[in-house]
Amino acid sequence: MTNQIKVCPIADLPPGTVTGAGPYAVGNIDGEYFAVTRRCRHLRADLAGGSIENGRLVCPWHQAAYDVQSGHMVRGPQQIFAKIPGLGTIFETLTKVWPLGRGTVSISEEDIMVE
Repeated sequence: MTNQIKVCPIADLPPGTVTGAGPYAVGNIDGEYFAVTRRCRHLRADLAGGSIENGRLVCPWHQAAYDVQSGHMVRGPQQIFAKIPGLGTIFETLTKVWPLGRGTVSISEEDIMVE
């Protein structure tokens, strides 16, 4: 038996949006749905409050960006953190070893599901 979580109706997650469902941040990038674990590797911000930018999930706190297919950080924390030499590289390397977890997204009738 699988542990599926109902995310929301398809109409409630249009392209370019992200929402939370249990332990996942679930989003829609140009009609392709993804689910990754909710906590940013930088300071544990809730990625369900993030945004989509250039096909990547962006953290709402310091704008670190993630490739949702691999779970790797592809841009380190921004703002004041971008001025700390090597910090972005450290977090990008960390996510190569400890990427965001990924869930499997499916459609059940008119609802988005994740497991």
